[in-house]
Amino acid sequence: MLGWIVTFLVVAIIAGLLGFGGIAGTAAGIAKILFFIFMALFLISGIFRLLTGKTPSV
Repeated sequence: MLGWIVTFLVVAIIAGLLGFGGIAGTAAGIAKILFFIFMALFLISGIFRLLTGKTPSV
């Protein structure tokens, strides 16, 4: 999911540099939404790991 965030961020930067404001804004908005989803899932998994006491098995 982090790869999608970086992809949309790069698209937003390139579109902004080329003058496509609408596309840049949309791509930046999608990247922002994906970032918050990624952070929420990260925090939920961290809390779950603390509550269950399990360590990752390799």
